[in-house]
Amino acid sequence: MLDDLYAGSLADASARQALRPLDVVERAARDRAPALDARAALQPADRVKIIAEVKRASPSRGALSEIADPASLALSYETGGASAISVLTEGRKFKGTLADLEAVRDVVSVPVLRKDFIATPYQVFEARAAGADLVLLIVAGLPQAELVSLHELVLELGMTALIETHSADEVVRGLDAGATVLGVNARDLTTFELDQDLFGSLADSIPSGVVRVAESAVKSPADVAHYRRSGADVVLVGEALVVHGDPVDALNTFLEV
Repeated sequence: MLDDLYAGSLADASARQALRPLDVVERAARDRAPALDARAALQPADRVKIIAEVKRASPSRGALSEIADPASLALSYETGGASAISVLTEGRKFKGTLADLEAVRDVVSVPVLRKDFIATPYQVFEARAAGADLVLLIVAGLPQAELVSLHELVLELGMTALIETHSADEVVRGLDAGATVLGVNARDLTTFELDQDLFGSLADSIPSGVVRVAESAVKSPADVAHYRRSGADVVLVGEALVVHGDPVDALNTFLEV
């Protein structure tokens, strides 16, 4: 599944690059106003912080929500207390676009994460050109040299990388690559199976100076509380918000943890 997601994302990026060459996108990225300091926004606090996600669909659940106006949803998240907004930009399985990210960036004042299957410099430049402050880099999908190289480019452009892991070995690789914001995804992207206890088993191996993000397997405030007790500074929540009748009400219940 992960290989297919990367293949599709890279094919779509190649098609965009044919229409908008690398030098054009790089120039646009470097001409953007400076990125927001996402690491500062996600620093540990007395209460858990939430990255709230704009997510229309997923490979495991199919269609989740139409989200005709991603900017309006993101603004509601910000008003409701989210510390950052995650925007899915992968189009084949998650039904997202870079236009969604641009629309969100135009209306919110908190950091915005481009969540996609990123494996090339072109995609990193695209992220900054569209206004992203954070870029997702998935350890399982990248050889170490590419992970390090892409992370260095993210930093060069003034952004922050959310480096995502799913095992002890991947945590080591992420830290070796210089992660300052490190996520543990409860979902195995090769099988899509969930293990909500995975974060707790890996949290102690993440140094205190690194922001610890728990991802996936969140359906209720009890799930957020579970991650918080296990050492999470931040919890990324997507499906539980977009399928709720009132996403802001759901967000508020998560932030009460």
